[in-house]
Amino acid sequence: MSGGRAAEGAGCVSWWGFSPALDLLTTGPQRDKRQGEEVNVLLVGSGDPRHILKTISGLQNEQSLHVWVIENSMEVLARQLLLLYLALMPQESIGLHEKTEVYLEVFGNSEIRSQTEEIVKHAASQLSLCVSETVETAAHTCLNTALLKFKERDELARIFKLWLRPQASSSSSSSSSSSREGAAPVLMSKAWDYRVRQHLGTRYDARRGCFDWDLSMKLHEKGCGVINKQEYVRWRERGLAFEMREGVYHVTNPSLLSFRVFSQRGNSVAVRGYWGDIVSSPFLCYGIESDDKSHLKTHHEQHVKTAQDVSFANVQLLFQALSSRRRTSSTPPSDTERQEPSTHTDQTSVTINDLMRLSGITVTFLPTDSLHKLPQKKRYSHFFNIIYLSLSCVQHLGSAIAQIAAPDAVVVMELAKFILDLNKDQEAELAKKAAILALQAGLEPWHEGKSDDSHAVFIPQKKK
Repeated sequence: MSGGRAAEGAGCVSWWGFSPALDLLTTGPQRDKRQGEEVNVLLVGSGDPRHILKTISGLQNEQSLHVWVIENSMEVLARQLLLLYLALMPQESIGLHEKTEVYLEVFGNSEIRSQTEEIVKHAASQLSLCVSETVETAAHTCLNTALLKFKERDELARIFKLWLRPQASSSSSSSSSSSREGAAPVLMSKAWDYRVRQHLGTRYDARRGCFDWDLSMKLHEKGCGVINKQEYVRWRERGLAFEMREGVYHVTNPSLLSFRVFSQRGNSVAVRGYWGDIVSSPFLCYGIESDDKSHLKTHHEQHVKTAQDVSFANVQLLFQALSSRRRTSSTPPSDTERQEPSTHTDQTSVTINDLMRLSGITVTFLPTDSLHKLPQKKRYSHFFNIIYLSLSCVQHLGSAIAQIAAPDAVVVMELAKFILDLNKDQEAELAKKAAILALQAGLEPWHEGKSDDSHAVFIPQKKK
């Protein structure tokens, strides 16, 4: 066995972002809030809905928000739809506390409880129906897939149908991978362990020491002291970030599975498994920052709360903000919303039409290859007020961005701070690369306000 593959730690699929949730409307220079104006936000490769939820939570009642989402894989897009579906489940079918638990469980756990599996399966069946409809208008304004290509919607339907199949359980035996055609159940514990072995190589037998080093010498040094050893090692060992109940987490989380193509004896073979992050952790998204400073309180230099506690509190607040924007009956429904919602309160009876409708909020998913095509369409010329690019999309910070950014746009770039397999020189090199590309695109760094060193903020260059 080799010394391991350091570059494999972050994975090749971004199931979650490598930075905390941002309220994008308060990131960068403050915009003039004109009455009735809709703010258009473009998210490129964000990986999960954290920025959508956080930005909605900061909206004023009179503000409107249209979020446009581009992902580089349909599996990630399918998971985005699932997480938004869970966030929009109404209180009549699931309480706030339980909804927060289920969301975090699906978001950050490689394996889930059997009752959560039933909720995921029902959501998959509803989302499959939603993307299979041929109507040009969205069934739900926050799950708008109408602009996707037909083949992309077919691919989404195929992914959702895979989620409907029986999933492997830790208590049963199954193969850790499968061909695209067969799509046999994947035993997550084996798939996860395979990745850990590939990453650590000869250090695998001393993995506890490796985990402890990454936590204390990397994450804690980067300001993530709230992540404690027990929860981080549990996640590194088994992929379980959030254990909030005494329940048994043993069913493979299908939303964290995807295909990866390998070359075997000159042939391309698609293998289904877990190909995401196994080092940085999902705690980064909701669990290392809080507006309530009591959540980050320390006693004898030890954090009182855990990253799980902070994640739960933050997500619960975000869900409360969603409920506060729930459309009232005085708001006339669109043509696609006129069907009477069901009166069922069972979690596995909720339909797309039962999900909360948010006043002034739209989320639209765009084709995976659309970023370079947007400038060709007059509608998107200098259209987006805010553009967010993940670290994996740094190469897109170019002329296309300049053509679709509004004159007063804010461009936010995720940095490599929390990619633990990179050293400080590599981090700095990526930040420098982003700055050079931004300059070439007619942007300049924005240095005012507080710096958060996990993102770089750019604005259009001032004309001299």
